[in-house]
Amino acid sequence: MLENLTNRFNKVLRYLKGEVQITEGNMQQALKEIKLSLLEADVNFKVVKKFIQNISEKAMGREVHESLNPSQQVIRIVQQELVAMLGSENRELNKTAVKPTFVMLAGLQGSGKTTTAGKLALHLKSLDKSSLLCSLDLKRLAAGEQLEIIAREIGVNYFTSASRELPLLIHELKKNATDYGYDFVIVDTAGRLHIDDELMGELRLVKEMLQPAEVIFVADALTGQDAVNSALSFSEKIGIDSIILTKLDADARGGAALSIVSVTGKPIKFIGNGEKLADLEKFYPERLAAKILGMGDMLTLIEKAEKDFDQQQAEILSQRMLANEFSLDDFLGQLKQIEKLGSMNDIMGMLPNLGFKGNVADVHVDEKRLRHLAAVIESMTGKERNNPKIIDGRRRLRISRGSGRPVSEVNQVLKSYTEMKKNFKKPFFRKMLKKFDNFSKMM
Repeated sequence: MLENLTNRFNKVLRYLKGEVQITEGNMQQALKEIKLSLLEADVNFKVVKKFIQNISEKAMGREVHESLNPSQQVIRIVQQELVAMLGSENRELNKTAVKPTFVMLAGLQGSGKTTTAGKLALHLKSLDKSSLLCSLDLKRLAAGEQLEIIAREIGVNYFTSASRELPLLIHELKKNATDYGYDFVIVDTAGRLHIDDELMGELRLVKEMLQPAEVIFVADALTGQDAVNSALSFSEKIGIDSIILTKLDADARGGAALSIVSVTGKPIKFIGNGEKLADLEKFYPERLAAKILGMGDMLTLIEKAEKDFDQQQAEILSQRMLANEFSLDDFLGQLKQIEKLGSMNDIMGMLPNLGFKGNVADVHVDEKRLRHLAAVIESMTGKERNNPKIIDGRRRLRISRGSGRPVSEVNQVLKSYTEMKKNFKKPFFRKMLKKFDNFSKMM
């Protein structure tokens, strides 16, 4: 996800960290590289211009110049501006005071609306909210049948009618949903390969009759600025309330994610990060900004652990991280649970500076790499896992032989672990971990 942009930003940040002080000269060089990074990522040029202007004004201010560590101050400013660009905060779905709440999905053909309708219903089901799915796409062949299959797969109800007249179908849907008292009704609508007047007219009719609490534009992240321009057109012609970005897991550039909020003024509420129906996540601007800057996404990782393991285990893990007691045994335990947490590349991307995909070293993890890591740690004694500092050359050679891996890999595991421990001391990570710890105690 956003791999190219992450790599470019990391180079710029390493350059700033190597400077003794921030001057107009080295700041302009850094801003030039940031600007090129964003433009190459297909970010809207107006958004880039405003972003660079904001960083320049703040980075050359008195607070940075008088700081004991000006490079960290600049990095903090870049992070804050990225968060602002992405929408500043996570927002919940709109709800009406009286059941049901109608949610209307809109977007171009191929953006993933139908699958997203199922993903959203499954997400609501996990929150103990009942949903009714319905397709109002009467032109695309088998559109309704596709959504009905998805509804059966996730165990939610699907509304169907013999009527082929849109107004009558909507009337029947509203009556059925009200009679059965569903919490949410998620409506899939027609799409086209390109925006046309007929489509906009049909969507305006659906919106007028349905009176949805929220119109969500479903955008394909891989289409970059086309997705941004389509979102703007839909916003102007029918009115949208929020955005769901699909295929973000396959988007190495990031133009749509970094442009769409600023251009449309509408928040991203969810992101699709895979093909499975469970692959829908709430969107957190702060977390995506951290990933772009190579800081990982520990909070999401802990939440995934909480979902797939038990609450007590997740709390213990966060507390050990806060106390800087995260050991190689803890690391090994997490590696063994990777399969439960999803894609290995996604999970490793959440761990800061481990040398895997999405981090500075730009090394891609695979099944074999994961097994090799586990083999190295398992070849250590309990004493060595709790205190890696005692692992000298002789011990490294023994671990290498025991795991069947070269000494260089043993060195890399130890180096990665040391860097991870350092990151847990940084204010940003401590803030994120404390947020989770406080949240857990309220549950």
